[in-house]
Amino acid sequence: MAQRIELVTRLAEAEETPAIDNLLRPFELSGEELDQAVSLFDTYTSSIGGEAWNAAETELMPELAAHQDAVLTNPGLYARFKELAQIPLDEETSEVVAKHVRDFKFAGAHLPAETRAELAKVNQRLAQLTTGVSQKIVQAGLTDAVGLTEEETLGLSEAQKAALAEDAKKNGKATQETPYLAVLQLPTQQPLLAQLDNPLARAKLLEASMNRCDGHDALTDTRAMILNIVRLRAHAARLLGFDNHAAYVAAQGSAHNLDAIDTLVYGLVDGVEQRVIGEQQELSHQIYADARFGAADWMWAQERLRAKQFSVDSAALAPYFELTNVVENGVFFAAHELYGISARRREDLRGYAEEVKVWEILDADGSSLGLFIGDYYARAGKAGGAWMHAITQKSGEGAPASIICNNLNITKPAAGEPTLLTWDEVETAFHEFGHALHGFLSDVRWPSVAGTSVPQDFVEFPSQLNEVWALHPRVLANYAKHYETGEPLPERLAKGLVDSRSFGSGHSMSELLQAVILDQSWHRLRESAIPDYAASFSMLEGDAVAASGLGSNLIPPRYRSAYFNHIFAGGYSGAYYSYVWSEALDADVAEWLRTEAAHDDDGGLNREAGDRLRAEILSRGASRDPNESFVALRGREVDPAPLARRHGLELHRNHAVG
Repeated sequence: MAQRIELVTRLAEAEETPAIDNLLRPFELSGEELDQAVSLFDTYTSSIGGEAWNAAETELMPELAAHQDAVLTNPGLYARFKELAQIPLDEETSEVVAKHVRDFKFAGAHLPAETRAELAKVNQRLAQLTTGVSQKIVQAGLTDAVGLTEEETLGLSEAQKAALAEDAKKNGKATQETPYLAVLQLPTQQPLLAQLDNPLARAKLLEASMNRCDGHDALTDTRAMILNIVRLRAHAARLLGFDNHAAYVAAQGSAHNLDAIDTLVYGLVDGVEQRVIGEQQELSHQIYADARFGAADWMWAQERLRAKQFSVDSAALAPYFELTNVVENGVFFAAHELYGISARRREDLRGYAEEVKVWEILDADGSSLGLFIGDYYARAGKAGGAWMHAITQKSGEGAPASIICNNLNITKPAAGEPTLLTWDEVETAFHEFGHALHGFLSDVRWPSVAGTSVPQDFVEFPSQLNEVWALHPRVLANYAKHYETGEPLPERLAKGLVDSRSFGSGHSMSELLQAVILDQSWHRLRESAIPDYAASFSMLEGDAVAASGLGSNLIPPRYRSAYFNHIFAGGYSGAYYSYVWSEALDADVAEWLRTEAAHDDDGGLNREAGDRLRAEILSRGASRDPNESFVALRGREVDPAPLARRHGLELHRNHAVG
């Protein structure tokens, strides 16, 4: 940071005419050097964690925020980049310079000195608060973990029980009465809810999940911190000339404004609500008969209805989804068929933890694109959920190859037992490698626009699109094999998986849209409207969900506010709509793959389609407006109708926005 500030000061004060060599290149390369150091640091704080790393993160994140402000609010540097923007440059370089000018303005470089100083204080405080929230959410996953008795584990396989018993011992929470421990994962719905046959155990687990960080434990209470975060973000948005934080975020994305977000999101609400009503009636009649069931029972009942209608159930599927086979013969195989790349296991290289594996990714011509790090297991201190990040990102002017990590949080089995995945975990593995492909296949000149350095509402598009290959018949046949016998997935199970693609989508879309609306509700508040801590935190959350038209005591949001890590600590503030926005892009392109891009009914799994995707989307990063990249691929702007068709919804294009 000190070296970069020294360089930035020289660049800002230089008297020569701005040019690539004396301004853009040194600025870009110094930024890349710092980004690599920060990414390495982030790898340890998020994937290892623990007291020492938490302390280092708490100390360093405000300093990083201060550094970022010192760079992006430097008026001299801003002026020199504006001058450089007036000089004829090649197309990509011109876009990069224009992006830097926009970034300076969004940071407040054009504002008076006293306003810039005020923004810097706000950003440092936000860095402290978001770091604290993140650490408390991770801590709550273990603090509020649920101990289970033998009777309460009914429905789980012996391998699952052994893994839960190992977690209980490892974390010092095993007792004679409750020898099993369910550590809470990040979303509200816990994977075990679909399998636990004991309704009291399900209720106990969901209650613990939903009550995380809500104040019942002072050490993990995030509410006061979150209200401060919302207040500070609203204040910063006002200083920068925006009505609220959500408007500030939208202006930087490919959505551009809140109206576009509302048109898409609220255009889906009525269809989702109708789908939920139909699913609830079906579950009640076919699984629960006349008995009442609650939110904790929905996933369990849904799994049984899925098995009844499509001959598919999680227990029958699990032996065919062994982790290494899914990754190497599924995820990597699909990438090879599309893009010609291959993965070679590097047994000579160690990761940062015992379970971490490393592969080298090779292009079709045999050249190395970089290293892929697979960190698939949960561990104490590790952040929840799943994510990708690049330690190094290749570019023409910068690093020659990428080092990219994928993180999941699969419960590690007992020693000697195979790692068998749920279908959700299979899709997540494909999803996160879609992000990795965005990095490995990037082919741009400047580091700041390489790989996934695209607007937040575009970054999920390649990853969500990559999920479609999990169910492609040729891909599925290549990896879905019994871990003991090698027998392929029985045809009835494969057919059931394909036929049930949109099964339960009312529930999944409802919890997603509720989370989107919750995010927008918090971040559309003006500073003066931020509620008081004790009285109003849960009230605002309840009002937001009820006003969405999706309020149901049977379907909670994907995250409740107190543990909504994505928006209060994970960089998605005001931008959780990105998952819906990106899926509209993904669904549109998935239809193109099945139709125009297909060769002899191959569903688009061919090199010609892959080369098009690589050329127009994956290789371009933010070297041009991502909307232009989409139009270059499809020949038009996105159509939301394929998204509605995917989920069996009626699209209300003229729905009044919220």
